[in-house]
Amino acid sequence: MSLSPAERYALSRQQRRQPRLQEFAAGLSFDLDPFQRAACAALDEGRSVLVAAPTGAGKTVVAEYAVYLAMQAGDEKVFYTTPIKALSNQKYQEFVETWGAENVGLLTGDTNINSGARIVVMTTEVLRNMLYADSPLLGRLAFVVMDEVHYLADRFRGAVWEEVIIHLPEAVRLVSLSATVSNAEEFGDWLQAVRGETDVIVSEQRPVPLEQHVLVGTKLVDLFDSSGQAATHRVNPELQRLARASGGRSIQGRSQRGRRGSDRGRFHGPGQGGGRADRSDVVELLRGKHLLPAIVFIFSRAGCDQAVRQVLRSGIRLTDAAERDEIRAIVEERARMLRDDDLAVLGYWEWLEGLQRGVAAHHAGMLPTFKEIVEDLFQRKLLKVVFATETLALGVNMPARSVVLEKLEKFNGEARVPITPGEYTQLTGRAGRRGIDVEGHSVIQWMDGLDPEAVASLASRRSYPLNSSFSPTYNMAVNLVDQFGRERTRQILELSFAQFQADRAVVDLARTLRKQEESMAGYEQAMRCHLGDFGEYAAMRRRIGELERQQAKGNPTHAQRERMQRELAAERKRMRAHPCHGCAEREQHARWAERWWRLKKEHDDLSRQIRTRTGQVAKRFDRVAEVLEELGYLESDGQGGLVSTAAGRTLKRIYGERDLLVAEALRRGYWDRLDVPSLAAMAAALVYEPRRDERGLQFRLPRGAFREAFDRTTDAWSELDDVERDHRLPGSEQPSPALASAMHAWARGVGLGVVLADTELAAGDFVRLAKQVVDLLDQVSIVADAELGATARAAIDAVRRGVVAYGAAA
Repeated sequence: MSLSPAERYALSRQQRRQPRLQEFAAGLSFDLDPFQRAACAALDEGRSVLVAAPTGAGKTVVAEYAVYLAMQAGDEKVFYTTPIKALSNQKYQEFVETWGAENVGLLTGDTNINSGARIVVMTTEVLRNMLYADSPLLGRLAFVVMDEVHYLADRFRGAVWEEVIIHLPEAVRLVSLSATVSNAEEFGDWLQAVRGETDVIVSEQRPVPLEQHVLVGTKLVDLFDSSGQAATHRVNPELQRLARASGGRSIQGRSQRGRRGSDRGRFHGPGQGGGRADRSDVVELLRGKHLLPAIVFIFSRAGCDQAVRQVLRSGIRLTDAAERDEIRAIVEERARMLRDDDLAVLGYWEWLEGLQRGVAAHHAGMLPTFKEIVEDLFQRKLLKVVFATETLALGVNMPARSVVLEKLEKFNGEARVPITPGEYTQLTGRAGRRGIDVEGHSVIQWMDGLDPEAVASLASRRSYPLNSSFSPTYNMAVNLVDQFGRERTRQILELSFAQFQADRAVVDLARTLRKQEESMAGYEQAMRCHLGDFGEYAAMRRRIGELERQQAKGNPTHAQRERMQRELAAERKRMRAHPCHGCAEREQHARWAERWWRLKKEHDDLSRQIRTRTGQVAKRFDRVAEVLEELGYLESDGQGGLVSTAAGRTLKRIYGERDLLVAEALRRGYWDRLDVPSLAAMAAALVYEPRRDERGLQFRLPRGAFREAFDRTTDAWSELDDVERDHRLPGSEQPSPALASAMHAWARGVGLGVVLADTELAAGDFVRLAKQVVDLLDQVSIVADAELGATARAAIDAVRRGVVAYGAAA
């Protein structure tokens, strides 16, 4: 892009003012985009930044500049936080390549590498725990990068992001990287309020333009009209003709039928007869149009695995001999630590065959090591097609030339629902490799009833709102009270984005309330009567109307009808006796009175909404604190405040959904007699989230002390649930022993094949469960007494073996 003389002069002046930025930019293989330069300049001038930009736009360059600034300062440190361990591992490797292993650390709960380094990559939960523990590692911290910060909308883990943002020392500058959200300015205003000077940099410009297509049979049709009106997002008339020809119903209409609709799995393109192209045909078409490498999104793990098998059965080979040799060498090196019998259970040889032919799946059910190998091979351009679930859209760096969406709907746990514009943007954001492709391509496969206008709307909306999921937990409450006391804690919680959004809403509601009050005052003036109180007279008329409606409804008994008649007669007599009844302008006044009454009802409803929203986060904290005080984790300090007890100080070190239940079981000594496998099984029962169809089922339990301990723990859960509901808190799900026997067997040394067969779990799910078990056992080992702590440490060693030890992170 050529610059005008004035623009070149302005750029030259900026470069002279910011020599560090100029030096950093000179070391890059590409020119900084305007949004990148603006964000880096803000950091250079000592401010925090929020950068909201599409996937693949290069937001991480801003984070890399923060690292660069810290490393230039001599002793400053930077923490880089991510929402998922896989992304932490990836960023760790990248920083090691740039800055050397001695300068980079990794902390992901189950991994601790060089924690005292000047650049430390970690999951957000790790940083939250460090802040509560006032870790010495926070010393000299200059920057914190929060990658994928829009994750704070996640209802299960999102609160952690807000906790970190609120509690970071004031001097630390924050680099927040977000997908394009529609309320970035609102989020930026909140960051400004709690963190000080923060620049909001928003870019909706994709670095590589996206061409969007619909695959009808084996024909690729442009989604938008290419006759010169494409800029207005006018739908291609050819697609509209196809939609009319197919009849059918819309995606939304079909989704509402749920999973059991009669057309489940059948998607026929208009005039296609035999349905749409199968997956091997799609791969061949993409290869023929030079649209590989490609990611094909299938919202089902089984669907991804099935797709790979279908393509392999067709005989497709997308790699040459040299690439196959390189793939085999990389895979054998990365998998050499896994046992042969485990590899056989994991389907290693079939998986390797697919890799060598350039095809793979990527989903959460895979062994983490296998997932990482797929990511590595794709980045090296050795894999040509990856069939993936939507988890791949969460930040892992795997750009492709094209992205294919088999469907525009997914199962959300209850029904099939259309994907949102935000999800569509995240998924298609993978298309187009910066510096390699001139353009990226998204391909939507035609399905029966596809509405091109709805697809165009989905494809042309680039953003979605970021809403807080923050809510005080028991662990959070004890930590904050212990550090700041009750009143200061309430003030801190009022700083949350959740309360900020609620207050913003209250401001808007209050503005509406004021307008309503002005209108009501005008109505009162218009209905004023010189003969008497017309409001009083209007109330009588309303009462008579209500009685008449009641009389007309239903089938009242003779006695009820007589009573209503008497009441009606009395009201009518009172009304006729009222001075306003004789007013010549009575009906005109009555019309204004009716308007006043309707507005009064709206006004009262709005007032109730404001009362419930104001201070809602602090009110939730008050209920949590009441539960903790009743159970003896907090106690009064005699001056209206609260302090933590010995039990509360144990709860401070327990994080997770079951924090209070774990603390209560430890306090009551329910787990003291458990051996190593039984303690691992107990941890599995507490961290596992059962599927809906598993709730209420009976499961085989490990023998010995586990059964009594589990019964007691479940009784404790029931008691806590009653206490929570007494204090108007929602309670929690009952612990599920569905996988307790499997974890008991694994901790006893039983082989992977037997354990997986017993659980019907995918390898990746089992490894993820085992990692969560290790995390909980680690917490127990710290807070429990000496004997139980030793058992917990031994249980960690028993669980962390084989694929659990060698699988890096899910």
